[in-house]
Amino acid sequence: MNSRDPFNLRSSLRGTSPSSLFHTRVPGASTSIPSSVQEEKREASDSRVQVPEALIPAAASSANASGQMPHAIPRNVPIQSDPQRRYEERMWAGSEKERERKMQNGYANGVAEKIGSVFGGEKKGLPMYKDKPYHYSASKRRRPLIEQKRFLASLVLLFIGLIYWAGLLYTGSLGWGFGKILWWETSRPQGIDWDTRMEQVRDVFKISWAAYEDHAWGFDEYRPLSKRGRQIIEGSNGMGWIIVDALDTLIIMNMTAELLHARDWITTTLNFDINSDQVGTFEVTTQILGGLLSAHYLSTDFPDMAPISVIEGSPGEDLYREKVADLADRVLGAFESKTGIPYANVNLQTMKGIAAQNNEGATSSASVGGVQLELKYVAKMTGEKHYWETAEKAIQKLDEIGASDGLLPSLVQPDSATFQGQGVRLGSGGEYYYQDLIKQYLQTSKQEEVYHDMWKEAFTGMRKNLIAYSKTANLTFIGERPNGLDGPLHPKMMHSSCSVPGTLALALTGGKPISELKKSFQWHEEQEDQLSLAKRLLQTCYGMYKATPTGLAPESARFHIPDPPHMLSDGIINSAADLNSPSDTDWHRDYIIKSDVRESANYQSPSTIASIFYLYRLTGDVTYRHWGWDIFESFLQHTDAGARNGYTSLDDVTLTPPPQRDNMSPAWMAETLKWFYLLFGPEDVLPLDQVVFSGAAHPFPRFELGKTWGTGWKRRGKAKEGETDQV
Repeated sequence: MNSRDPFNLRSSLRGTSPSSLFHTRVPGASTSIPSSVQEEKREASDSRVQVPEALIPAAASSANASGQMPHAIPRNVPIQSDPQRRYEERMWAGSEKERERKMQNGYANGVAEKIGSVFGGEKKGLPMYKDKPYHYSASKRRRPLIEQKRFLASLVLLFIGLIYWAGLLYTGSLGWGFGKILWWETSRPQGIDWDTRMEQVRDVFKISWAAYEDHAWGFDEYRPLSKRGRQIIEGSNGMGWIIVDALDTLIIMNMTAELLHARDWITTTLNFDINSDQVGTFEVTTQILGGLLSAHYLSTDFPDMAPISVIEGSPGEDLYREKVADLADRVLGAFESKTGIPYANVNLQTMKGIAAQNNEGATSSASVGGVQLELKYVAKMTGEKHYWETAEKAIQKLDEIGASDGLLPSLVQPDSATFQGQGVRLGSGGEYYYQDLIKQYLQTSKQEEVYHDMWKEAFTGMRKNLIAYSKTANLTFIGERPNGLDGPLHPKMMHSSCSVPGTLALALTGGKPISELKKSFQWHEEQEDQLSLAKRLLQTCYGMYKATPTGLAPESARFHIPDPPHMLSDGIINSAADLNSPSDTDWHRDYIIKSDVRESANYQSPSTIASIFYLYRLTGDVTYRHWGWDIFESFLQHTDAGARNGYTSLDDVTLTPPPQRDNMSPAWMAETLKWFYLLFGPEDVLPLDQVVFSGAAHPFPRFELGKTWGTGWKRRGKAKEGETDQV
């Protein structure tokens, strides 16, 4: 069949005058026509004519007679003798040559061959017009939706999203996979409103504060069962152990009315001119001085938190700053020993240090290392360098005595600068010394490397001498060495040691979320291993809660251990214990909780909650929020004093119902509820890479040393390269 006469029209029209037919111009054909041709065209009466109706049946019957499929005859057909035809022929020829050139040069060779096989098997040019295949770039025809790549890709992404939402897909340090990777990744209710839970914590604080206001306002202790208060220093008007310690919690929770009441008491009643030898240097510095410092910081740098109007020039304008300067001057008297190491107590009226009446007058290591943040911030706030220099002199002397593997005995004699005994433990206040090492480094924007070195040495010593595994479930715990590092391990872990996991995570990250560190390639395998240690230690601390019938942790727990003990330095052992599974009870046998008020009591302590807060903020793992909520509910169930009288400590968490102690710890409102509130609240409130929380949970700012401040001492001996673990 002639490709130019598919309907065999020429035979039907043979003899017909060309002028009676019309030709159609090919779209895209050149319009530049020589003048002679234009003249010829003018002579034509019309270039577009209708095909005579008489010819249509003839053409159709001709087609049928030839055995071809019948088609409708086009109304317009080309005139081969038209003068413009030769230009159209040239255009088509050029287009064909261009396609052949591209095919020879490799453009879509493979596609042409495949398509050619469909259209007769001969290797010809690509089909044109309605016969163009879907792959042909100029085609306007579209594939069915199911065959389009974007549609299929969308289906795949939707499927992945569904299984992730359903909890069948996890991401973790071991990569992607199906199923659950860790025992704490048990199914949890979806769609939890954490803001509502944060408000529930605030409501509990309001109940506690209101009960204190109603029954013990201004007293240093509150007894919610008997609804009365008590002063720690008899004959005084109170030192604000509850009010001042909780100032920053009031600000963070935006409790303006309660804050105004507290400020009024501070203005009219609080007086540090107290003649008593019973005021602890460490306690008054971390809780009272620290509370005033953090209240000043928050009210100055975060004016939208619990905003209050203070008249310029009024007594309350510099209330916190004035009280800070007054108390700090009085506390410095405790450091006037022969060595600069502070005495355990201080008489605030005479501004003289007083040796402890027990422990042969020794001072705890925490009284030296655990007050550094407060005194340095006082120096920064007031511009007075002697606060800074006093704090530095004390910790320099403590370092010069010489620590074994970076670990210090718990007690030191202030006048002789010698350790009393060799017992090493991280609980009962000892943890504050180690916390402040790394926090000092962060407080001055990582510009005092000496404290980072001391922290790394201490952490290496912990791994080698104190961190071990339980016998059955391989729980990771922090033990004690009561007879020194050369003596046997005592498998007893104080609840206050549960602040260590959070401190370790903070040291690893500097306060930045791990997701940010990974994006900037600042996270490595060694850091991942140390983070895993922090998680395992916190798992054990959470287990101290899960192991009791009340769901609340004792002040200390002991562990069954193998003989000899398996230390962390002997090799890492992973625990398969599922503390949330009712069928997995083997791990319970590793905990030994004595029904003794000295060990089984619960003083509403914040240590585990603080570490849960740190691990959640730094890892983003919502599991830690669930842990916190579990513990919070247990507090509500068992420590409620009833009749909205507040919440109380417990004598024995191994009994149900537990005997209530009739004492609401100052730490309940100053620390524990604050950590709960921050745990459930927005993550951009007090970001950890911009603030430093003291051991007493008071937030302080980070700052640059500049020209005024700097490290005024150097260590006599440094660890050799490679002797410390990177943290």
